[in-house]
Order: sequence, then structure tokens, then C-alpha cells
Amino acid sequence: MQQSLFESQYDNTPIQLDMPDADLKYYPNFIAASESAILMQALHQSLDWRQERITLYGKTFDVPRLQAWYGDKNACYQYSNLSLRPLPWNSLLLALKQKCENASNSHFNSVLANLYRHGQDGMGRHADNEPELGQQPVIASLSFGEERNLDFYHNVTKNKVRLPLHNGSLLVMSGDTQKYWQHSVAKTKKTLAQRINLTFRYIQN
Repeated sequence: MQQSLFESQYDNTPIQLDMPDADLKYYPNFIAASESAILMQALHQSLDWRQERITLYGKTFDVPRLQAWYGDKNACYQYSNLSLRPLPWNSLLLALKQKCENASNSHFNSVLANLYRHGQDGMGRHADNEPELGQQPVIASLSFGEERNLDFYHNVTKNKVRLPLHNGSLLVMSGDTQKYWQHSVAKTKKTLAQRINLTFRYIQN
């Protein structure tokens, strides 16, 4: 079962998404389109993008996107047998972090930046449920550039919900979202422009 969450025009207020066992707030116009283009270019040029390699089920392969991990000194993160040590914050990331903290009423000490270069870049189905994130993590996901779909899959009912993440939008995931839902960004053969996604989070030391 699949449903579309948006079919109407957007406004500047957060939208509480109606999904069971989840707490999702979506800000479609969190950053103006004119500012988003400038910010995306700055992020593209200033972040230390890397082609990471992960090992799953005994096989090692390139992550299908570029990544960069920034944060406080002790905000180390590990997933899929990949260990990330944070690079120090730059002024742009700090400013965006503060803006996301104000909207979510949360504190973040790290950010995972993902650069989707084209449609063949994506992210496999997963939940942000690593132990260092805690029982009910708050994840603030900020998107720039090409619109990509974030697909949610309920662990019990198997329902699927598709959420298009627009340029300049913010999605805040909290509560039991990571416990009951997995999410992914599917690859596509369509010709797509680049997208940068910043997921701010708090690593418990």
C-alpha cells in the first residue's frame, strides 16, 4: 500500500505528517528557493566530500553517493561497518545547525552530509537506530537541489509512504519513528540534477 502525502500548494508552517507509530514534521519552505541555490553551491564547494566504502554480508562496495561527516570532537558514528570521525564544524554548517535546532527544539552535535550526484545515487532501506543515537533520536533532514523521494516502510504492517523532499525543505523525525519505520532514497534511471542532504543528529558519548 502506498500513499502520497502532498498534492496541494505548500505554506510556511510545519505539517504534521499523519503516519502511525511516527512523529514527523515537514517544513516545505524552510529555506527560500533563492537562498537554497546559494547555500547548495557553498556546501558543494566547501565540504570535504568522500567516496566511502562499506561492507555488507561479506561484500565491500562503494557507497552510492558522496558523504561528509562533521561535528563536535567526540561525535564519532558507525554504521554498516563504516566508522566516521567528525571533521570540525565550519561556519555555514553551524548556522544551518542553529536554524534546525530552533525549529525542532533540539540540540545537535553532528551532521551527515550526503551528495547525490545523479539518479543512480541513492540510499538503501535502513533506520537511524544505532545505539549512540539513543532510544528516540531526533533527526533533522535538510534538503537542497533536486527533489528526491524519501520512501518509508513500516516494519510491522509493511505499508509504504512516499514523501517528496523539496528544495529548501526540512523534515524532522522524532519519537518512535526509527523504531517502527525504515526509509530509503531509491535510485532511478531518470536524468536528475544534484541534491545535497544534511541530517543533523545528536551522538551520545
